[in-house]
Amino acid sequence: MNTTTSGETPEQVIADLVTANHILHRENVFDAFGHVSARHPRQPDRFFLSRSRAPALVAADDILEYGLDGEPLESGHPPIYLERFIHAALFRARPDVHAVVHSHSKSVIPFGAAEDAELVPISHMAGFLGEGAPRFEIREFAGRETDLLIRDNDLADALARVLGDAPVVLMRGHGVTAVGRDLPQAVFRAIYTEWNAAIQTETMTLGRPIYMTKEEARAAAASNDSQIMRAWEYWAMRAKAAC
Repeated sequence: MNTTTSGETPEQVIADLVTANHILHRENVFDAFGHVSARHPRQPDRFFLSRSRAPALVAADDILEYGLDGEPLESGHPPIYLERFIHAALFRARPDVHAVVHSHSKSVIPFGAAEDAELVPISHMAGFLGEGAPRFEIREFAGRETDLLIRDNDLADALARVLGDAPVVLMRGHGVTAVGRDLPQAVFRAIYTEWNAAIQTETMTLGRPIYMTKEEARAAAASNDSQIMRAWEYWAMRAKAAC
């Protein structure tokens, strides 16, 4: 386990986590469902995640602290997300990951459901997709009678293996999970994965898409990573104005 800690306080991370919930709702990545988490800045074997609540309504008092088994550390807690195990597994598997977004992003779901589809960067804003967007097929790990949800650590560990070192994993018939070095990067990736999926689908109706090369994608991702706070501040302003 990576024991590196950040200069942020837990209170700062919780405040940013609330903002992330509101941003993802305002930018149409979340609706009543979806969830975003952040690793504890001082104790990397813990993470923060809201209780089970619609993202637009999440406040600081809703944020709970979890262990890497996916269970809240405090007793007598309110109802919690069924798929909290997604976050726990990705934090266990990827010491470089400090934030996780799981959504049912509408434009992305078809790319996880169509056998021959591949989500690849067509917009420079989604250059990070040049690192891959593997597909998780739950039937391969739990058979054909599940509700497609990640309800335990075994399934969550399988999801983490499919994700590997990629920034995004598609979940057939379910949604998409994005990871990042921090909340702004994870939110950026979640939003621009949806953006790229919509643009790619529209382009395919016009003709054969001209996709970015791996080199273009890598260069674009590096440029965008240096500008993420510009986007975060703008999205935070929009989310605050919508409250």
